Amino acid sequence: MKIGIVGSGAMGSGIAQVIASAGNQVSLYDSNPLALEKAGANLEATFQKLAQKGKMSYEEAGIYFNNIRLVNELKDLANSELIIEAIIEDLEIKKELFQKLEALVSQDCILASNTSSLSMASIAASCQNPRRVIGIHFFNPAPLMALVEIIPAVQTDSDLVLKTKELVETWKKLPAIAKDTPGFIVNRVARPFYGEAIRILEEGVADCATIDFAMTSLGGFRMGPFQLMDFIGHDVNYRVTESVFKEFFYDPKFKPSFTQKRLFEAGFYGRKSGRGFYDYSENAIQPQPTTDSALLESIFKRILVMLMNEAADAYYLNIASVKDIDIAMTKGVNYPKGLLAWADEFGLENLEKELDALYNLYHEDRYRCSPVIRRLVKENKNFYN
Repeated sequence: MKIGIVGSGAMGSGIAQVIASAGNQVSLYDSNPLALEKAGANLEATFQKLAQKGKMSYEEAGIYFNNIRLVNELKDLANSELIIEAIIEDLEIKKELFQKLEALVSQDCILASNTSSLSMASIAASCQNPRRVIGIHFFNPAPLMALVEIIPAVQTDSDLVLKTKELVETWKKLPAIAKDTPGFIVNRVARPFYGEAIRILEEGVADCATIDFAMTSLGGFRMGPFQLMDFIGHDVNYRVTESVFKEFFYDPKFKPSFTQKRLFEAGFYGRKSGRGFYDYSENAIQPQPTTDSALLESIFKRILVMLMNEAADAYYLNIASVKDIDIAMTKGVNYPKGLLAWADEFGLENLEKELDALYNLYHEDRYRCSPVIRRLVKENKNFYN
């Protein structure tokens, strides 16, 4: 299949690597010639390293790299059967690009966006034929992360959803179909991992190191929330939180924090800038966590129940199926368990009680229990019944 990719940054290059390795002919375009040249060199080096590590033969590495063609002009994508854009998260810029692409390609060409949270309906509306527009959202780094969210716009042809799902599977990825709502599955359901952790910090219950330790030691998460926010970068993570909050009509459960906003405003983006919630300078002394077991358990439980509640709400509002929500969180952000399977294990009656206790303490709407949890408790059922 002939596939065009617009944007040769980390995400675009990663997608090119994935698709070329599946035997497709890829045309990688970038408006910046230097960025395109750098991407080509990095891709060649990546394939060689994979061969050195025994992940593929040197012959395969050469074939896969030669499947990628670097192009300097948008018109060189004209014969593509599918184009995936992986450019800046700016709705107007994406819409302008889709209009240009539609004027170049055939009527059968699928136009896809790698957006992580923008409205697919808005992007599709920029095209004369919105039925062929769909979201294909990879996770960074694309070659390593198994999940791909598929997001049909309300205008998307229903047959295209299944076709896209089957196509993603040929790339050896796990597709999860999501409704076109802010954040889709992962960036919506994951918000409490960050938001509730910051809330606990702001309340003075515990410091960053202790909260991170609670989630890694008791929950089995690979990184704690503050470690992960610093790794992602507050220029990215805060903007996503702000966008989701705004796009959900200012639902208080998605409300950003002033603590992270100040880091963002100061340019303390995390690892990339040398400072975030933690200090990454050469001689910095990293804080040690408190090891009080009761405190760690209370932190872990509070963040976990908020995550499980958000996953339940995503299911309740038909954002995705139970299975796709759990696939998304385990394969998109490496959670140790699917949140809805975890909720069944935790006990939905216990989950309901924990959420109600938080709501009764704070009387804030962010702690409202999802109606689907109450219904399942009443019916003595689980998510996986």
